[in-house]
Amino acid sequence: MFCKHDQDGYRETIPGIRMKTVVYGEKTLMTEFLLEGGSFLPAHNHLHEQTGYLISGKIFLTIGDERLEVNPGDSWNIPGEVSHSAEAVKDSVAVEVFSPRRDEYII
Repeated sequence: MFCKHDQDGYRETIPGIRMKTVVYGEKTLMTEFLLEGGSFLPAHNHLHEQTGYLISGKIFLTIGDERLEVNPGDSWNIPGEVSHSAEAVKDSVAVEVFSPRRDEYII
């Protein structure tokens, strides 16, 4: 699968946070998240391992009991079933890969 970047296909998951599935295969799925400054993703968990990379902006990411300041170029890995949340300090763009593939993210 190949995907050419464009501005179409984003959907708002919660106020201030939009996502788009970029590509996926049999075992993984990659998404791009656009987070408006001041938006907050509440604590949640899921069975998927999640690996991310911040392209631009600034966020605070809480993984389990650890709160991390994330700046462009920083990356993270969240094991499955571990509680995590995110707070966008300013407009941010993040790319994340999920394994196993999150079928609910395929539109």
